[in-house]
Formats: sequence, structure tokens, C-alpha cells
Amino acid sequence: MPSIPNDAFVHLHVHSEYSLLDGACRISEMMSHIKAMGQKAVALTDHGVMYGVMPFYQAAKTAGLHPVIGCEVYVAQRTRHDREHRLDGKSYHLVLLCQNQTGYRNLVKLVSLASLEGFYHKPRVDWELLTQYHEGLICLSGCLAGEIPRLLSEGSYEAAKEKALQYQRLFGQENYYLELQNHGIAEQQRILPLLLRISRETGIPVAATNDAHYIAKKDAAMQDVLLCIQTGKTIQDPDGMHFETQEFYLKSTEEMASLFRDVPEAITNTGKIAARCQVEFQFDQIYLPRFTMEGVTDCRKLFLTLCKKGLEKRYGTPPRPEAVQRMKQEIGVITQMGYVDYFLIVWDYIRFAGRWGRGEAPAPEIALHGNHAGRSAAIPSAV
Repeated sequence: MPSIPNDAFVHLHVHSEYSLLDGACRISEMMSHIKAMGQKAVALTDHGVMYGVMPFYQAAKTAGLHPVIGCEVYVAQRTRHDREHRLDGKSYHLVLLCQNQTGYRNLVKLVSLASLEGFYHKPRVDWELLTQYHEGLICLSGCLAGEIPRLLSEGSYEAAKEKALQYQRLFGQENYYLELQNHGIAEQQRILPLLLRISRETGIPVAATNDAHYIAKKDAAMQDVLLCIQTGKTIQDPDGMHFETQEFYLKSTEEMASLFRDVPEAITNTGKIAARCQVEFQFDQIYLPRFTMEGVTDCRKLFLTLCKKGLEKRYGTPPRPEAVQRMKQEIGVITQMGYVDYFLIVWDYIRFAGRWGRGEAPAPEIALHGNHAGRSAAIPSAV
């Protein structure tokens, strides 16, 4: 077997503790383990959520590792709006990795809409959303629960091949990979040659992953406990949900190279993918939404007007000089920090909530379609 450098392989399918009751990779320990193995990068692909992105990114940077931001999304079998148990109870798995800032924004959008519009047992995207928000993303075909492996398991080779080509056409020739896994599961080993056959016949490249749910092999028992809590079963329950093997850990490059000795490009492709994933976050900048309201052209002027009215309402007319001075001081700080729009948005939400509570405003689900709650046509008096 040819020698493969430790940093040639990157784990691109990893579940942290933010895959609630499904992942046992604590982020801080994950970084230490990856570094000890001599690997230079690692991905985060939690199930359907991105809660762990910032702690993961910061921990990786602190450890001197390259973070690859991603998510294992759930794809609805029909559309994200369908909710018939017999047809929509199960969804496909798909791994998406952010190639750049556009990809990150699109993945955030996909994950958000999966919960807001597609939730049924799990937060689900669908082909419509993937078509709309695929730019900047690199896609891996997924584990046994992915659409391609599932079709192969059902004996539908041609359908699997066509579906793989469909995904490649969507994401682009360089951005779609057939995901190879080998955890010692019989079904994985049965369809592995079929995935390689699709790759040969279509030219779709392959990438090896290990679907890591825990850090070391010894942690497999901890993963079983998490699954039992998730499903309300006990360890001894024969009907309980358990992983078939104890191979779902962060393996060394040597271990992965041994598993895929016949397809070394599946190992080296992971490093190439990771190198293309260059998402950077800036923590020295504050990103706040802008306040908009019909009839308002100068937000700072509106803010000053509301502050003066509020001061007179609480301290009388004219207010005491010390109260005026304190107001000017606080307005100065808020303006200097760039928080005028933020305070106006919060004011508008509170004002709207009060009006709604008194029966003077429409229900929130109607009124919240805009940038903020009120969207009033006129400048009201201070709350």
C-alpha cells in the first residue's frame, strides 16, 4: 500500500455534541485528537443544525487547524411541504460543505428554511431549496441513508446513477462527490463496488469519510447511551437503536488509507476538498439589520425625537438639566457605537407587542412579514 501523508486526509463527515443525542465528539477534545494524529484540518457536519459552527471555528483556529464548515442536511423524499407519514416519514441524508462566504450564507439559509418550512420529524430541505441555494457549496452523496446509497440498496442501479448525475449537474462537476464509507457494515461493503462503478462510468469523483460520531473507538458505549436517551430505550433493550459496529470514530489517516487501499484518490480528495473550503469569520465587526419604516428617511432624527418625547413623558416638561445631560451622554454612546437602528428595531417590536396585546394590531404572523414588527405608516409617539 502506498504511503499517504497524515495531512493528506481530512475528516469531512463529523458530528459534534451539537448533533443532539446523536453525536459525542466534544469540540475541544476533537481538536486535540485531530492534531495528535497529524491531520491539518477537520469538518463539522452536524445533523440538520449549525449551532456548533462558531465554537468549532474558534477552537480549530486556536488549535492551528483548518476548519471546514458544513452540515448533514435532511432531504425530503418529495417536497419540504409534504407531511404524509407513509410517504414522508423518512428523509435522505446529504453532506454540504461551504466552499466560500456565499456557500456559508446559502447553507445558513437552507438550514433555517429546513426548520421554518420543512420540519416534519426532522428539519428538511428539498430539491427546490437546493436548486435555489446551492452556489458555493460542495456536496457529498451521504451515508447509507443518502439517496444514492438507498437506491443502490433497493437494486435500482440505473436510477442511482441518474440521480448522481442530477446532483452533479446541480452542484457542478467539481463540487459533487460520491461518498465512500466502510464501517464494517455488510450493506456498505455490498454497495461500495456499485458506487465505484458509478464513478467510473460518469467521472464523478469519490471521497472517503468515516461518519464520526465519537472521538475514539472506546467511546462507542457512550454513543449507545446517547441513542438510548434519544429513543427512550435501555442498553439491554433488543429493540433499541444501536450502531452496527464500533467504527464510527475519528480514525487516523493510516486507518482510512488501509480501508480504501484500492482507491487512494478517495483519501487524497478529502484534503483537496478541505483546501477549497475557505470560510473566514471576522469577529471585530458588528453586523446589524437596518431599520426601515414608511415615512422615515432619517433614522437618527427619529431616534432623537423618540428619546426627547420619552424623557418628557417620564421627567416632565421641561425635564431636569441632569436628566437631559444623561440622555445626551447615552445618545452619544449609542450613536458612536452604531446602535441607533438596533434600538429602533427593539423599540418597534416592543411597541407592536403592546398594541397587539391591547387588540390594536393584527396578529404577529401577519405583521412580522417585513423587516420588523410594526412597519407603521406614521411616526407614533414614544412608548
